[in-house]
Amino acid sequence: MNTKQRLALSAVTFALLGAVGAAHAETYDGVHPITSSASRTDVRAEAVAAAHNDNPYADGASAGPAPVVASSASRAEVRAEAVAAAHSDNPYAEGASSGTAPMVASTIDRATVRAAARAAARGDALPL
Repeated sequence: MNTKQRLALSAVTFALLGAVGAAHAETYDGVHPITSSASRTDVRAEAVAAAHNDNPYADGASAGPAPVVASSASRAEVRAEAVAAAHSDNPYAEGASSGTAPMVASTIDRATVRAAARAAARGDALPL
């Protein structure tokens, strides 16, 4: 068998496989019929009522006023907590906004540190 015969045979084989696959294909029955027990007037009345209700999916400024929530804390207690939180450190701050670093007590004498700094400035070897 030469190359042309092999190509023709493979083309026929693919055509037969396609025909067999098409025989098992799904059939299309068209659009399904509507099965509803509600009348047109009932559906229209529900649509009008839904159009006049608030949007349950609205968010932000289009959501309207927030509902009033009853709280057990008094207004003075809430204000005191807010003032205390405003004057406390920011627990989420990082870097420069985190404030000053805490003072760490050192066990080395100040005169020793000063002498080591002078020796380093002169190029002397530092004692370890």
